[in-house]
Amino acid sequence: MLSKNNKRKTDQVQIISVEQFVPKNHILRKIDKYIDFDFIYELVEDKYSLDNGRPSIDPVVLIKILFIEYLFNIKSMRQTIKEIEVNIAYRWFLGLDFYDKVPHFTTFSQNYRRRFKDTNIFEEIFQNILSQAMNKGFVDEKIQFVDSTHVKAHANRHKNKKEEIKKVTKAYQEELDKEIEQECLYETEGYRYTKK
Repeated sequence: MLSKNNKRKTDQVQIISVEQFVPKNHILRKIDKYIDFDFIYELVEDKYSLDNGRPSIDPVVLIKILFIEYLFNIKSMRQTIKEIEVNIAYRWFLGLDFYDKVPHFTTFSQNYRRRFKDTNIFEEIFQNILSQAMNKGFVDEKIQFVDSTHVKAHANRHKNKKEEIKKVTKAYQEELDKEIEQECLYETEGYRYTKK
C-alpha cells in the first residue's frame, strides 16, 4: 500500500540536544575523548589583550576549525565554515549548539595575521597533538605509507621523527599562508569586502 506523508514535521519544535545526533563511534568523539586541546590557552595567552577590546573567539575553537579542515580534507576555510554550519558533528566538536553562530570564514585569517603570523605556535600545537595521539596509541611508528604504497621503515625512528613532523607542519603552514593571502580583507568604514 502506498503511503504519503501529508504533514511536514520539519517545522515542529522539539527538545533535543546536539549530543544526541553525533554517532557514538564518530571519529570526532574519539579525538575529543583522548586529545586535550586546553594546552592551547597557555600557548596563545600572551597574544591576547586581557582587559581591553571586544571578546575574542575562543582560540581552541579557532584551532579546532583548522583541525576539522585538515582532518576532513576540506579545501578552504570558506568551505570549512559552510560545512560546520550544517554538520552537527562538527558543531558538537566545537562546542556549538544549534543556535550558536559559526565564526565568519575571515575570522581565522584575521586572527592568524594579527596574532600568529611569524610564530611557531602552529608547529607547537601540531607537535603537542601528535604527541598526545602517539601516547594514546593512535600513531604506529613501525609502518609508514608513502604515496599510498605500504613501505616498512628501516630508518632510525628517533632521528627522523622530529624532522618529519617539521616538514609536514611547514608544508601545511605554507598552504595556510597562501589561503590567507587569497582571502586578504580590508576594513573600510565598518564594511568588509574581499580583495579579488
